[in-house]
Amino acid sequence: MRNLIIVDDEKNIRVGLKAMIEREFPHQYEIHLAAQGQEALDHLRQQPADIIITDIRMPVMDGIQLIGAIADWEEPLQVKPVILILSGYDDFEYAKAAIRYQVKEYLLKPIRREELFAALRKTEETLNWQADLHNRIKASELHLQQLQTHRLRELLKQPPAPSEDMAILAKEIGFDSFVKPFKVAVMRYKYENGNAMNKDELKQLTENIIMSMEGRIHACFPDSAGKLVLIGSPDGQFEELAQQFTEREMDGLFMGISREGFSVEDIRPCYNQALSALNYTFIHPNVKLMSHGDIQGKLHTYPIPDEAIRKLGNMLGTEREREIKELLLDIFHIEDMPDVALDYLEHVSKQINERVLDEVFRVYGESMVEVLKLYRKVGTMDNYRHFHTYFRNLEHLLLHVNEYIKGIRSAHSEHSEMKAALMYMEENYHRPLNMAMVSNHVSLNYSYFSEAFKAYTGENFVVYLKKLRISKAKELLRDDTMKLADIGNAVGFENTKQFSRVFKELEGVSPHEYRIKVQTDAGLRQE
Repeated sequence: MRNLIIVDDEKNIRVGLKAMIEREFPHQYEIHLAAQGQEALDHLRQQPADIIITDIRMPVMDGIQLIGAIADWEEPLQVKPVILILSGYDDFEYAKAAIRYQVKEYLLKPIRREELFAALRKTEETLNWQADLHNRIKASELHLQQLQTHRLRELLKQPPAPSEDMAILAKEIGFDSFVKPFKVAVMRYKYENGNAMNKDELKQLTENIIMSMEGRIHACFPDSAGKLVLIGSPDGQFEELAQQFTEREMDGLFMGISREGFSVEDIRPCYNQALSALNYTFIHPNVKLMSHGDIQGKLHTYPIPDEAIRKLGNMLGTEREREIKELLLDIFHIEDMPDVALDYLEHVSKQINERVLDEVFRVYGESMVEVLKLYRKVGTMDNYRHFHTYFRNLEHLLLHVNEYIKGIRSAHSEHSEMKAALMYMEENYHRPLNMAMVSNHVSLNYSYFSEAFKAYTGENFVVYLKKLRISKAKELLRDDTMKLADIGNAVGFENTKQFSRVFKELEGVSPHEYRIKVQTDAGLRQE
């Protein structure tokens, strides 16, 4: 059985989700409940979990803090749990914070059964895939001395030390046994969906391969960002390693290689060279391995196109789809690819996020949950294997947002759909009615309709429907022959208790008290 933790500060939601899951997936999950993040974290320390379903807003420790704590956990976990986020419409900013933690699914409250079940089935596929991968890469481990790994990692982060300290360091890492000159390689593995193989999986996989390389790799360890660093003799072993990945149809491997180094002081600059070369594989679609010498002396950079980015934001919601696509090409200087400097592309991407997309979500975000997943993906270029995939996704998102805003503006300016919607509600208020039914009736997108309905009526859909039903009920209460239960049913309420609760909520008195008041007032007028 899978271990699953449901984290929500509302007991009825925790218990309700547990019941729904157990009915749909009998005997498949051992479900534990937690009222907030710290309680879930304490449970996780005692017993690993496969899946965590967590709300965002909770006391003590909220959902974002919980997934951040899990992501940064230094204690050994066999496999970190797959995380599903629950959220309301007004949690957009919180949802953005979850992007960097690679949350698998974002489920909107109130939870729809079919969406929850689909997310769990998708999660099951992910867990099965992880188990299969673990079995495939399981092999004899190649351990380095802990001190060597620790000191090498520190060396990559610190500026050069005094020569006496470097001599001690060289002894601690066994530098005398390194073949000179050496090169440094930095590796990462990205799956087709843009997710990176975690550092432990990558290290296990690489160690399994390099066992056959006759000791030509002197050190193999993850850096602070989870990329794998290798130090070895410069006789083509890194190219051989990359070829082995290719032969095994593991085409998600990317590698950057430094120039030659000769002394222990050269390790850090060689690492930076390899890291830079690795980053530039991003803008070369068919290149998996790049040397530092390949990127020198030919890169173009430009001033940040502030005016063009401002125009891009202004164009959204217009009929200028062609101009949007052309301007995006100009902003990124696509005609100069792949010789555009990576830091320029990163700065431009950041500016578009902050000045265009964030502004759109600030204005329309409450009703734009349907494009949140697209935004979460495009929010950083690092979510992609290659720049051209990022660019196409960004273009798709901008065009999607363009159509969305056009729809919003159209719905705001054209009142005929709203009039038809209100007429339909007037004719069908006594039936089971929801916003999806009404939006379908007038052929408007659900999210467009929600925004336009509130702008047109000044009320959200649920409040407007309550007021309409209570207004009809007040008319029927003037007839003292009808029972209250019949009146509630006649105006669309499921039962008398719900009818009475909503009536008192809006009118301040119960239906019975209102009827007495109406009858008394009528008697006084007759006298």
